Amino acid sequence: MFCPFCGNEDTMVKDSRSTEDGTAIRRRRVCTQCNQRFTTLERIQTRDIMVLKRNGQRVPFDKEKLIKSIDLAMRKRPISAEEIDQIANKLEKQFVDSGENIISSESIGTATMEMLKDIDKVAYVRFASVYCDFQVIKDFAEILQTMEHHEK
Repeated sequence: MFCPFCGNEDTMVKDSRSTEDGTAIRRRRVCTQCNQRFTTLERIQTRDIMVLKRNGQRVPFDKEKLIKSIDLAMRKRPISAEEIDQIANKLEKQFVDSGENIISSESIGTATMEMLKDIDKVAYVRFASVYCDFQVIKDFAEILQTMEHHEK
């Protein structure tokens, strides 16, 4: 592993531990030349998943895009970046475990909404408003009414 500070290719692993969700290994490293410390993240490489968009276009699944959309829905909510990453990891695992090579953007949006519904109701409504392309106040009222009905 190359040192990001000086470019030396001789670095030592000082500490390794699994991430909380068990999907990666976090390694604390030190450069043998400049003594700078840095962290690397090692993940299992999964098979490539393609996303079938509404317009028929196929693009590679991008977990970072999913993380950004969840982060946007969670803005100013009591949830950490690590928890958002864990949500995205769970969703990605769900898609990989489905066995499908092509997943529709609708399936991704629906799965994300379902997960957010159980974690944070405000984030769920925010995500739904963008994903479902709410145009009028009535759209918000309908989703809130559906949420109230499910809580009874």
